[in-house]
Amino acid sequence: MHHDYISRINKAFDYIESNLDRQITLEELAGVANFSKFHFNRIFKAIVGETPFQFIQRVRLEKAATLLISRKKDSIADIAFQCGFSEQSIFSRNFKKHFDISASEYRKQNSNISQTDSKQYQRALLTGSYLSPELKLPLRRKKMKLNKSVEIKDMPKMTVAYVRHIGPYKGNEQLYESLWNRLFAWAGPRELFNDDTKSLCIYHDDPNVTSEDKHRVSVCITVPPETAVDGEVGKMDLEAARYVVARFELTSKDFEEAWDWVYGEWLPENGYQPDDKPCFELYPEEPKDGTFVVDICIPVKPL
Repeated sequence: MHHDYISRINKAFDYIESNLDRQITLEELAGVANFSKFHFNRIFKAIVGETPFQFIQRVRLEKAATLLISRKKDSIADIAFQCGFSEQSIFSRNFKKHFDISASEYRKQNSNISQTDSKQYQRALLTGSYLSPELKLPLRRKKMKLNKSVEIKDMPKMTVAYVRHIGPYKGNEQLYESLWNRLFAWAGPRELFNDDTKSLCIYHDDPNVTSEDKHRVSVCITVPPETAVDGEVGKMDLEAARYVVARFELTSKDFEEAWDWVYGEWLPENGYQPDDKPCFELYPEEPKDGTFVVDICIPVKPL
């Protein structure tokens, strides 16, 4: 029964993320999660630790914090509207309450980031995973010897089944092993694995803005669109998009450097910027002897 509740709350999460720029009603979310509107608020809070309104508000404010740095040409009012606030005054009041600093001061304090890093690196924080832990330090500029190839690829829409974790995850190999095992244990008996099945990992939050206890990560496999999910296993679509796909051979300690290199080195030097869609790690092979073959996939658009 608990897994069924988690599945329904995950559907609400996915719906919220897809509709952050507009007003979302409690009745809407209750319908998406298939709960009574009279009980949904209490159920959501009991499982997530925040009411639906608190969760939506926090995610909007954290997205705005990233955009304040990455989109310096956009006014604070524009960013407020992009993140679903109907008035700048409402946004400003809530931003200061959440971050203990005004939006304008937040942007000013981070204005010493170089233009290139701000434009490329900070925008990437919207969907980044292994990123430099200190905003105000420039990215390392070095050769990335672990990189095997880089290509721009139009990737089709993908439907994925996932198991999601909320909380700290970085460097926790046992956690990832547990998530994958639970997903595979569900998928195996349903005969969902074939030669075309892809395994990927999606990171939903900016680790430099969202507190570690609220970080969300989803381990996923591609499935047919009509696949029925249940329990803790959810399902969502990744829309078709143009990606930079950078392949690496890495050990667990190399992932952060690889992500930094793509964002801070390859993208600005090749005339691209990250688009505002999910990025992910794609694993074309099983790891061997602690070495991972991984494609870092970042949605892009021209500068």
